[in-house]
Amino acid sequence: MASTSATRQLPTLSLDAAKMAAEGAQEKARQMGIDFNIALVDSTLHLLHFTRMPNAKLTSIQIAIDKAFTAAGHRAPTSTYQGKNFLPGGPAYGIHNSNGGRFMLIGGGIPITVDGVVVGAIGVSTGTPAQDIECATAGVEAVERFVQRKQGPKL
Repeated sequence: MASTSATRQLPTLSLDAAKMAAEGAQEKARQMGIDFNIALVDSTLHLLHFTRMPNAKLTSIQIAIDKAFTAAGHRAPTSTYQGKNFLPGGPAYGIHNSNGGRFMLIGGGIPITVDGVVVGAIGVSTGTPAQDIECATAGVEAVERFVQRKQGPKL
């Protein structure tokens, strides 16, 4: 008989890793010449770290947080939710109203995985969706480099 338990372990992004992701995203933002809002959530979808660069759009603060929320909660980039399925008449139309209106269909939210498990996500907002994705990707890559250094070379 398989062992059952009333609890389970849920790996989650650490505050240190969230700060690394934010730094990686900020470095990319400086290269791009754009100030962004950068949000990191853990695997429980709670805000772990937030950075608002000086000229980031104030109206994009909650958008960045909600992009991270959506990416972690659905374990997929927010850019996944673009296209005809999400337009009026599409089978998933209206999903943006779920979760108290927090579900984001705009690119810029990317899950962060460690050993194939989503441990959190980054959400970036202020630029175009493509710019937000570029900046968020830099944050994810910063965490990936850290994990690779800690795990050492694969044989």
